[in-house]
Amino acid sequence: MSHAQISRFPRLGALVLGMLGATRAVAAVFALPADGSAVVGADLSVRTVYEDTLPDLAHRYSLGYYEIIRANPGVDVWIPGADRDIVLPGRRILPPGPREGIIVNLPEHRLYYYPKSQGHDKPVVITYPVSIGKMDWRTPLGETQIIAKIKNPAWYPPDSVRKEHLDNGDPLPKVVPAGPDNPLGEFAMRLAAGNGSYMIHGTNNPTAVGMSVTHGCIRMYPEDVAAVFAAVPVGTKVRLINEPVKVAWVRGQLLLEAHPPVDEEGQADDSGPAPAQVEPDLKGLSRMLAKNGADKRANIQWPLARATLKNATGMPTLVGVAADHAPSAAATGAGAQAANE
Repeated sequence: MSHAQISRFPRLGALVLGMLGATRAVAAVFALPADGSAVVGADLSVRTVYEDTLPDLAHRYSLGYYEIIRANPGVDVWIPGADRDIVLPGRRILPPGPREGIIVNLPEHRLYYYPKSQGHDKPVVITYPVSIGKMDWRTPLGETQIIAKIKNPAWYPPDSVRKEHLDNGDPLPKVVPAGPDNPLGEFAMRLAAGNGSYMIHGTNNPTAVGMSVTHGCIRMYPEDVAAVFAAVPVGTKVRLINEPVKVAWVRGQLLLEAHPPVDEEGQADDSGPAPAQVEPDLKGLSRMLAKNGADKRANIQWPLARATLKNATGMPTLVGVAADHAPSAAATGAGAQAANE
């Protein structure tokens, strides 16, 4: 990333400079691969000190709450212990579709921003964890755009939200002014979706970033939304998609990335850290691979593909190799029969 790009994104520049100085291992800004590959980043690890918690580490390294938990099964969320190696999942398969504007992949609980390149700057993608709508509140799917940017927004809770809080013994006023008690945080970007009722905004509860806890809006860490707010103009295109499974080729290797699914209307239920225990849709995966030509040019280890779909850790996993590559222990055709089970 050039100094010009760093100056355009103050928060992002701080992350990159931190990486260069080896003081932080954040991987939020990635140069788009020149060969058109859909895979960016790398998984890293960090050794804990005694006061670390997984939510603290998630915030520090631009990860979501459940994202870091799923990458570290068996680790205590609040007391992982000192001198313990924690996986920081940073390798990602980019969402399908045009690489422009903002894309939010709901099952992934992650936002991707593709800033327009200026001059000779290489194109980059910037990615952040987000919260989305909980089971009873939908985050809409489809294409929309940012129609307004609001600094220090007041919150006007809809009647339905006020009723929910009243039923729970926590009545809300008609207006919540800007300040530490405002759940919108310091920055909000209003979307055209839902007649302007949906927003990308900050939060006064950063621990919940990466969960399905909102009333349909998209929440970000305070410093992340500040960076996006400063960078994106009104009119920026936003696509809200539902892609729990992504595949990509990298140098003859087939990678599969799976996340706990949300339903077709953008609802999710990740009320616990365990991945969704659903029967893997191997036929759906087979159709996806066929669409990408993988059915004819890949040796796929179907039992591993099944396990990757079922565990839904969100971490790209090698499940096959191109047919013209030598079969390996990680990917052989021996498990092909599992595709029809």
